[in-house]
Amino acid sequence: MPHLQARGLTKVFGPDPRSVLPLLADGVGKDEILERTGHTVGLQDVDVTVEAGETFVVMGLSGSGKSTLVRCLNRLIEPTAGSLSLDDTDVLALNPRALREMRRHRMGMVFQRFALLPHRSVLDNVGFGLRVQGLSRGEREQRASAWIERVGLQGYEGALPRELSGGMQQRVGLARALCTDPEVLLMDEAFSALDPLIRREMQDELLRLQEELAKTIVFITHDLDEALRLGDRVAILKDGLLVQVGTPAEIVMHPADAYVRAFVEDVDRSRVLKVRHVMQRPAPPAAGDAQPATASSGVRLHATMPLQDALTLLAEAEGTLAVVDADGSTVGQLDARTALAALVRGQRDGV
Repeated sequence: MPHLQARGLTKVFGPDPRSVLPLLADGVGKDEILERTGHTVGLQDVDVTVEAGETFVVMGLSGSGKSTLVRCLNRLIEPTAGSLSLDDTDVLALNPRALREMRRHRMGMVFQRFALLPHRSVLDNVGFGLRVQGLSRGEREQRASAWIERVGLQGYEGALPRELSGGMQQRVGLARALCTDPEVLLMDEAFSALDPLIRREMQDELLRLQEELAKTIVFITHDLDEALRLGDRVAILKDGLLVQVGTPAEIVMHPADAYVRAFVEDVDRSRVLKVRHVMQRPAPPAAGDAQPATASSGVRLHATMPLQDALTLLAEAEGTLAVVDADGSTVGQLDARTALAALVRGQRDGV
């Protein structure tokens, strides 16, 4: 069962949004609706399924509806139509009190502009959600201190937000969201206000924490490289419509239309594809068949290794390298010619 699921999610901004729904059903476009009715279509009939422990990235250009979508998931913005469930909970049916409880205990959010309380210390900011939950000061300080250490800010407990760099402030925001141990973490352009180097460090931090925590994450970004690096799956929005959902490799190698192709045409495919995407799965040899030649160096390729890293090893190898899984079991084989051919074929087919 999906952890978080939206079906037919639609959001129209304006004085009488439901009056626009028949126009949408008749296929009237966003621009024409705005001209005829003065209403703005933020989302139209979006279906999203997020599995437990998955990092689900939503990307698109400005105005595509990605921030509207993530705010509909916790009802900071009320959807106009559709359904939304968290496990077996009908999120759209929650009354105000139940909705507040869901936000306090089951969903956390990290904002683009940090949204820290400027007059409170790092310790108090990180523990703020626990204070809202009603925990004692001693317990929330203990838990907040543990999370401050986990995000690399030990020693800054008493600092105010203005005394921290942008990357440090965002680490405080991440720790605050995780401190309440939410089932779902919503991240709305969480790293886009950071300098490139700090942004990369925060991506590394999120990947590290996710490997440890396996949270269900919905991550919003307009940056394709960030989406492909962080996402288990990526959804691409355009003008409030869902254009394509797939793994990073599927998005890059098999774009759904010209809009997606324009996004991915300059992507270095060797950074996106993993060894498992291009390796050969040898059939069991028949009696008397010779085994394929393999490199004698003892080097093995991990199935989840980026093809970019594998190419270096393949160039140094003489022959074919074995591909192993996390348990060390051989699951395939790969040589330099096959790897390069996959990249060339993907470049030709993807653009």
